[in-house]
Amino acid sequence: MSAPRSHAPHGSAPRGADGHPDPRPSVARVELEIGGMTCASCAARIEKRLNRIDGVEASVNYATEKALVSAPAGLDPQALIDEVVKTGYTAALPAPPAAEPEREREAADHELTGLRQRVIGSAVLSAPVILLAMIPALQFTYWQWASLALAAPVVVWGAWPFHRAAWINLRHGAATMDTLISLGVSAAFLWSLYALFFGHAGMPGMTHAFEWTIAPSDGAGDIYFEVAAGVTTFVLAGRYFEVRSKRRAGAALRALLQIGAKDVAVLRASAGDAAGALMESRVPIGDLRAGEQFVVRPGEKIATDGVVVSGTSAVDASMVTGESVPVEVAPGDAVVGATVNAGGRLVVRATRVGDDTQLAQMARLVEDAQSGKAKVQRLADRISSVFVPIVLLISLATLGGWLLTGASASMAFTAAVAVLIIACPCALGLATPTALLVGTGRGAQLGILIKGPEVLESTRTVDTVVLDKTGTVTTGRMALVDVVALVDVVAGGGGGAAGSAGPEGAARAGILRLAGALEHASEHPIAQAIARAAVAETGELPGVESFQSIPGKGVSGVVDGRAVLVGREELLDDWALTLPIELADAKTAAEASGRTAVLVAWDGEVRGLLVVADQVKPTSRAAITQLRALGLAPVLLTGDNAAVARTIADEVGITQVTAEVLPQDKVAAIKALQSEGRVVAMVGDGVNDAAALAQADLGLAMGTGTDAAIEASDITLVGGDLRSAADAIRLSRSTLGTIKVNLFWAFAYNVAAIPLAALGLLNPMIAGAAMALSSVFVVGNSLRLRRFRSVT
Repeated sequence: MSAPRSHAPHGSAPRGADGHPDPRPSVARVELEIGGMTCASCAARIEKRLNRIDGVEASVNYATEKALVSAPAGLDPQALIDEVVKTGYTAALPAPPAAEPEREREAADHELTGLRQRVIGSAVLSAPVILLAMIPALQFTYWQWASLALAAPVVVWGAWPFHRAAWINLRHGAATMDTLISLGVSAAFLWSLYALFFGHAGMPGMTHAFEWTIAPSDGAGDIYFEVAAGVTTFVLAGRYFEVRSKRRAGAALRALLQIGAKDVAVLRASAGDAAGALMESRVPIGDLRAGEQFVVRPGEKIATDGVVVSGTSAVDASMVTGESVPVEVAPGDAVVGATVNAGGRLVVRATRVGDDTQLAQMARLVEDAQSGKAKVQRLADRISSVFVPIVLLISLATLGGWLLTGASASMAFTAAVAVLIIACPCALGLATPTALLVGTGRGAQLGILIKGPEVLESTRTVDTVVLDKTGTVTTGRMALVDVVALVDVVAGGGGGAAGSAGPEGAARAGILRLAGALEHASEHPIAQAIARAAVAETGELPGVESFQSIPGKGVSGVVDGRAVLVGREELLDDWALTLPIELADAKTAAEASGRTAVLVAWDGEVRGLLVVADQVKPTSRAAITQLRALGLAPVLLTGDNAAVARTIADEVGITQVTAEVLPQDKVAAIKALQSEGRVVAMVGDGVNDAAALAQADLGLAMGTGTDAAIEASDITLVGGDLRSAADAIRLSRSTLGTIKVNLFWAFAYNVAAIPLAALGLLNPMIAGAAMALSSVFVVGNSLRLRRFRSVT
């Protein structure tokens, strides 16, 4: 089962309700896999090129490396691919579903392996070059030639991705950080070659003068191999970590598709059986066809969307719908694929399979939401769009200025090249990855997993936080919250603790003991909640005789010689038992607050009421307070019923509630908030939250939830404590602030030295000192994030 890759594909005309071709213009939705992008400006360039085609609307996502194109149905996808290729990038239609995971893994491994090899190789070769340049004591007789031999592979092979990207940008008249890196590295290396072969830097015994004096120089005795090699290595390391994070973007779709059943027990007529008897056989899910019947046993996932043919059971749909209470199903009821059969054996007729199922539609929602996200350009690229042209102009002005003043060509070129060298900030390669590594490392210690640098920008402007209920604000597990014994009501009590003095405590203990014993024999989640509470309060439970489960109503049996009934009011009606008015009022009150009421009777009389509900996590109220302190407005968004949602919201201090929403409605609710100008964070844990997590400006998934939600999110909260959401936003904002400070100083040190370079006053000592100082500052500033503490 896979999310569809296109709709109304090329060559097929959409048809109306009568089966005839639809006269309205048809639009095909085509997905392309894009290769070769190095920054957000690449995505913008491809998008602009595709949108020039008549009738085409394209959205290119740098993070997912995909383009979603709406085009006239008659347009050949190859024409779209050709346009992307003309722009200087690669494009291809997605592989068939069966081959796609393997192909994606191979592509990811190929690029990451290549980058990792470049990083390791460049680091090994650059380290001695930098040490030789910065420590005069290590400068042996022919050290400069050794530096050339070590730096050349780094500059040519290690920096090749930057040179290639700079060339593509040049062809389109654009300048990015790749342009600046390529220019700086090339200028440092080529000028060093000039100094070695045509100047006096290649003389035996040459050393870099370790002095602070500033005086004009022709530069023929200075080499900058450490600049070329160091910049390449640092920036390559940053690029590697960025690509590794970016490669995970498509994992949300794979996680969604993997939660479904892998095989199914289908009922088919055996070959040669004239009677047409149906035989059960287990087949891969892909072989199931609409209209066929299949068996779902207790504890198994329902293979696909369908209608119950026979059997009754409780279905745990919380993973898909968000409803905390299991849904009772009987013949004729619809069920959703990937939900869990918590009770009896079911026979289901498949109504939708493959790409038509609700699970596949949710995968499509995630894909659309991810592709529709606002593209986040890297901060360095935004700065470089202005910085690079200015540096080039200053370099040209320096060259022209020195020549006009009558200086030698050698000195003029020295000053011009020095501007390019000093303008390429070594610390830039450290600015983002060091802050990110320290910040994410500290986050991991606190149970907060941040996926990548693009996540951080959203945290700065988030003003609204949307919270799922089940499993996020609440535990997601049914629990006994109250016991109402008839003697309590008569005496005016409220259900004392087990073992307390007086008839109230004894009545409560008696109800729990008998009901718990009976429910212990049932697999129903509500029954298990009652049984757990009974064991905790009364100890070991007595045995049960003549146990019987009445589907959709409750259970009966004999406990300690008493005929006990536990279940709904319909079960009592079957036994002609009348519900006392006191218990009827308590039942109405419980259900009005969204809780589940279970009646208990024995020996022909109704004795009490058990109230079961999904409980609020102990830390949720404190978490809401912390989120408000960060300037965020909390909103509760749930698929559960309105009464339950309102009760939970009141308990934790949330005023805005949206309940009884389907997964697609959750996406619509997020979009509605965004259309109001809000920047929205979403916290959830279920499959039904995956699309909303992807649509939100910032998605936070509870680590105790499903893989689909975790993969679709930007931040994962490992422990399941909602207070971690506030910590995650504070940590993300701190990390983003650190990156901005790092970027400022990475440029500031070099910008301050540009006038010296332009005046011809730059010597290797000053260049090396500025580079080392900016790098040390960036690393030290990033390490401050290790002091981040959680608010308890």
